[in-house]
Amino acid sequence: WALHLTNITISLSGHYECSFSTYPHGNKAAGIQLIVKAEEEQHYMKEVQLNQALEIPCLENTTSEHLSHYPLKWLVEENGRKEELVSKEPFHPAVYRNGNARYGQRLRLASDNALKIFPTKIMDDGRVFSCHVMHHPERVQRSSTTVRVFGK
Repeated sequence: WALHLTNITISLSGHYECSFSTYPHGNKAAGIQLIVKAEEEQHYMKEVQLNQALEIPCLENTTSEHLSHYPLKWLVEENGRKEELVSKEPFHPAVYRNGNARYGQRLRLASDNALKIFPTKIMDDGRVFSCHVMHHPERVQRSSTTVRVFGK
């Protein structure tokens, strides 16, 4: 016997029990405690000097070997919209989206999946860059970083 749940939400957390009658032994029961956790998004702040190199890690405390097994993408938020900058499939080269001329050749994906921006410009100030790692179609781990650019 199996219970299949779809459209999982936090409200489905709780104790589930399956019971059935058997002959001649009587009732049998088994239970399980289900805990549904909300997706956590980590948020960071990075400060950098104008015209210097900036490196933003994808997920803090996660090894690059672990990340290499899952698809990931980097996005930038501008005016309330998120635009994809670069994506990477497991064991394939990164694919850069050239739709954003502001970043052009200033962006690179490092071997550890960190986003490298060089040189930083004033327009990068206040931008939010986010990394999305798809562990499963319904489980995406995210981290976002707000960039602060300072002049000398």
